[in-house]
Amino acid sequence: MKDFAKGFRGDEGVSPVIGEILMVAVVVILAAVMAAYLFGMAPMNVAPQASIRGSVEQIHNYNCIKLEHQGGEEITLTGASIRVIVNGTVIETLPGGKLTAGESCYIWIEGGKYHLSEDKAAANPDYPLPENGKTATVKIVDIASEQLIADIRVRG
Repeated sequence: MKDFAKGFRGDEGVSPVIGEILMVAVVVILAAVMAAYLFGMAPMNVAPQASIRGSVEQIHNYNCIKLEHQGGEEITLTGASIRVIVNGTVIETLPGGKLTAGESCYIWIEGGKYHLSEDKAAANPDYPLPENGKTATVKIVDIASEQLIADIRVRG
């Protein structure tokens, strides 16, 4: 029996080593769970979801682009909120205000620059947009999320 008892005396260090390994594993797992929770909770920037329809409208005998908000979230018409790109050119100044369901805004060319207004009476085009038989492309991009709100092609 003495020899049998001597065999177990050298195993005293095994339990503390296994305990430390288990503690490190628990800490690593907790850190991973906390990181996943914290990074998953960050608010994501999402572009407004809206249905925008483009068509041609005659103003002062020139083609202009009429954008109709057909439903969805409102779109803020400021340079800090959206970027409107017509045929690859960014419209420099936007009127402010909000475009909501049922409302329209107009894009035209005056003095070689693109303009956008919610007020049709403010439009004073001196060149057709789009030209007859040609297509104009309008992209509306949400600045905060860099996501596309609308990609519209209008044929003159």
